[in-house]
Amino acid sequence: MAKADKVLVLGLDGMEPLTTRRLVDAGKMPNTKKLIEMGAAKKGLEMLGAMPTITPAQWTTLATGAYPGTHGVTDFWNQDPDSLDTIIYGLDSRLCQSELLWNVTAEAGKKTLVWHWPGSSWPPTSGSENLYVVDGTQPASPNYSIANIDIEKYIEASKGFKETKFISHIEADNLGDSATDCVIDKLELEGEGEKNEFDRLNEISDNKELQLNRYKMAKIKNFDFHLGEGTGLGMDLDKIPYDKIQSVISEPSSWKIDIPTDALEFSIFVSGGKLRRPCLILKNAQGIYDTVSVYKSKNDDQPLVTLTGDTIATDILDEVIENGEKVLTTSFYKILELAPDGSKVRMWKSTAYKVDCDNRWSPKPIYKDIIENCGYVPPFTQIGGSNIEFSREILNPVWRLNKLWQARAINYMIEEQGIDVVFSHTHSIDHQAHQYWNYAMQKEGTPPETEFQALIDRTYEDADEYIGQFMHLLDKGWTIFITSDHGEQIHYKPIAKLGSGSGVSLGVMKDLGWTVLKKDEKGNELPEIDWEKTKAVCIRTSFIWINLKGRNPNGIVDPKDKDAVEDAIIDSLYTYKDPRIGERIITLALKNRDAILLGLDGPETGDIIIMNREGMVGEHGSGLSTYTGYYGTSVAPIFIAVGKGIVNNPDLKRTVRQVDLAPTIAAMMKVRMPKHCEGAPLYQIISDDITKDFIE
Repeated sequence: MAKADKVLVLGLDGMEPLTTRRLVDAGKMPNTKKLIEMGAAKKGLEMLGAMPTITPAQWTTLATGAYPGTHGVTDFWNQDPDSLDTIIYGLDSRLCQSELLWNVTAEAGKKTLVWHWPGSSWPPTSGSENLYVVDGTQPASPNYSIANIDIEKYIEASKGFKETKFISHIEADNLGDSATDCVIDKLELEGEGEKNEFDRLNEISDNKELQLNRYKMAKIKNFDFHLGEGTGLGMDLDKIPYDKIQSVISEPSSWKIDIPTDALEFSIFVSGGKLRRPCLILKNAQGIYDTVSVYKSKNDDQPLVTLTGDTIATDILDEVIENGEKVLTTSFYKILELAPDGSKVRMWKSTAYKVDCDNRWSPKPIYKDIIENCGYVPPFTQIGGSNIEFSREILNPVWRLNKLWQARAINYMIEEQGIDVVFSHTHSIDHQAHQYWNYAMQKEGTPPETEFQALIDRTYEDADEYIGQFMHLLDKGWTIFITSDHGEQIHYKPIAKLGSGSGVSLGVMKDLGWTVLKKDEKGNELPEIDWEKTKAVCIRTSFIWINLKGRNPNGIVDPKDKDAVEDAIIDSLYTYKDPRIGERIITLALKNRDAILLGLDGPETGDIIIMNREGMVGEHGSGLSTYTGYYGTSVAPIFIAVGKGIVNNPDLKRTVRQVDLAPTIAAMMKVRMPKHCEGAPLYQIISDDITKDFIE
């Protein structure tokens, strides 16, 4: 019986067709070009994405072949059924109500690897010994939410400084330009080993905790006031706080090793400023200072790391303090600037990742196997944004190293474990998009847009390099699918103040009087909803709930009036004009029953589903999946198929829907369809010998 025996899904979060097509045609993505020429795709490379265009919702769609209204993962955060202003973290497989394709392939005897798939992959939902799962509890990078125990650091050392300072990321003068644009009223942190009981509670009043620990939260109450430009995601992901160190450069003293007489020294700090690491600045043979060596102490014979040039040093082991105990970690280091006379040094040190951290690897032994043979899990960075140096010299190259490590690890698993099916994901494009795509359209006070545009292109060239790491599998009879959850576009109008990726959206709903805040004795609004006056709330990217009597604890709308209130809200949204530009802000508003047209009906979405206008949406999230943006960008996901069982058709006429991936793979591998699948196999790209057997 003809079939595809080995399948690799290369998921690249945020990869979109328009930019890919442009760079392929320009000769800058040769590996992708080869796959297109050998395989099947739409001429424009697009896939029709489901909505909302949000990571966990659509990776779950790809894995189940079902729409969000069916599988139940409807945004980055799901709605708390008991409270209209509370949301539940969405990257949890226990929220998924549809069968996952990887459980089907494992059941069919196929060794299946699910690699950091941020949509219903963790915890594993099958006990099959054929299923291997790596993390997936957050989109960033494997282990990010549990291994990062010491935040990244920007270091400045100078002979001009009078004293050495450690400036914590939580201090007011070092927030990475972070704006307080939300209030988190309640925050529940996930504890390791917990199932459904969330009993760790903190109270905070700004968005620093949300930015830094958004992947560790189980439930939050978050109000998005839409004070600034914003992203539509409820937080500024391009303005993440970091530690800053200002260190005095001086003559060396008290070292137990012999050092050059012309060496200089300064110090950096780890463990939140608790531990000092002495550093030496050294000359080369030409008498120019070009090297920095970082030591654990002045008593050590060997440095932790020696840095020179602009190369990123990887897999640097050191101990940091966690909960009062020293823990072995790995970090990256890089010199950003070193004055030839040794008078100034600027450096970056990554987040420190715990080495002993196999909690989210199943079975656990594969973690040790990977780090021993492929290197330590790369630490993560959130530095970048409008700082072109940080984005170009830190963020982009760190993500390149991350992808190359991931490729080594996946290829190692294929060879050593005899893996038959791989569902993989990398977040490189999406994370960088949230950092600096917005600046690729000129903004006041930022570097020229062309510098960020060049960086976007480099990000795609790096993606092509990553894809190239798997090309050899085609010679071994593999079938490869390249796809994404959504694309990334650059908005060219003010972002609509309706919808928030991480909480209650107050902007337009408050302006229209549907959501009302309480006031103090002086008439000033408080960050608390007045439920006695609130008829509806907009929460998450695309959903409005009626404050309904009998359903909601503080409901005021009589059920018999629900339909009329929904009509009034929809009418008000269509007629509302953004005061900044005098234009309508929504493209579409549907009642829940009508949202079946988008696959967004059902109890997990909202009473009203909204889609904001093209140009008024952030990189993705609150609008239709067909939108395009500045610099030839698009929200659409990508689709390319190549290899065994795929016909050569680079100008496919059929519409490729996101729900079609899972049934196409199932049909090609001759396994049963996932039980709740709503898509259909892409017969037009499957070779006749396979479709003939399937039909018979």
